[in-house]
Amino acid sequence: MTGTAGGSATSSPPDGGSGGTGGTGGAARPPDRVVWTRVDGIQGASLDLLDARIGTRHYAPHAHDEFAIGVCVDGLETMRYRGERLYSAAGSVVVIEPGEAHTGGPADQDGFAYLCLYPTAELVGAASGWDRGAPHFGEPIIDDPGLARVLRLAHRSLRVGDDPLEGESRLLGVLGALVRRHAVRGGREEPGPPGSSGIARAVAARLSDELVSPPTLAEMAADLGLSRYQLLRAFRDSMGMPPYAWLAQHRVARARALLDAGHRPAEAAPLVGFADQAHLTRWFRRVLGVTPGAYRNSVQDRARRRTAS
Repeated sequence: MTGTAGGSATSSPPDGGSGGTGGTGGAARPPDRVVWTRVDGIQGASLDLLDARIGTRHYAPHAHDEFAIGVCVDGLETMRYRGERLYSAAGSVVVIEPGEAHTGGPADQDGFAYLCLYPTAELVGAASGWDRGAPHFGEPIIDDPGLARVLRLAHRSLRVGDDPLEGESRLLGVLGALVRRHAVRGGREEPGPPGSSGIARAVAARLSDELVSPPTLAEMAADLGLSRYQLLRAFRDSMGMPPYAWLAQHRVARARALLDAGHRPAEAAPLVGFADQAHLTRWFRRVLGVTPGAYRNSVQDRARRRTAS
């Protein structure tokens, strides 16, 4: 979930700030609130959860390595995904597949609230007994009130953490129900003309390898025997965003891993290629909706509570 919506990176609104005014009569709206929680011990791995209320922020185009499975609990969200403008109202279940570029933000002045969890493709498949590769969902917006209800219950149980067995059981149950009811046979079609996905993978691999000092478009195009225009078109068609935006969100993902390991934001920023902490913070907020410091504190607070108990 919006998470963190595909399509052109130039089509989404600029990154919004917190607070502001809106609604009827110009009444002040509460500031945006984004809370990340990490749960360990789920099938031997960790699982991230998100609880957010968004009034002004619009997420930049980005993708996740995991599924983003969420439920809108209030208001109306809009996002771009697979080249379409989509809307999810309260009660809608939203499924974003791994690697799929997307945006997200409020559809009107009243904002929206949502809960989201980020399981790996392996976990989603194992929970449902799916044995045909990663489950595929043809429709990202799902109208299934019963599924929405159990998703909210599973999210709450995992977030509160009073009974780990209950939380894991509810999670596996909701993932199994999601796949059984709404997954479709056959993988998704590769967007763009033939060869686009291979070009995009080569460019992404090189940018990942040369994260701190990335090559220019001209250098990458020359090495692939393409013009810069051909490279840009192939990458955008396959990834849903231009190379610079993909690189920024990949840097955020790498910085997030460093924060998880205990690095301070000022330390992590140059290690992943950002000019400074302010540069990291701008992109971190655009992709994840929260500052690096707030994200690091939430993960560490959870770890401290777990140790104390």
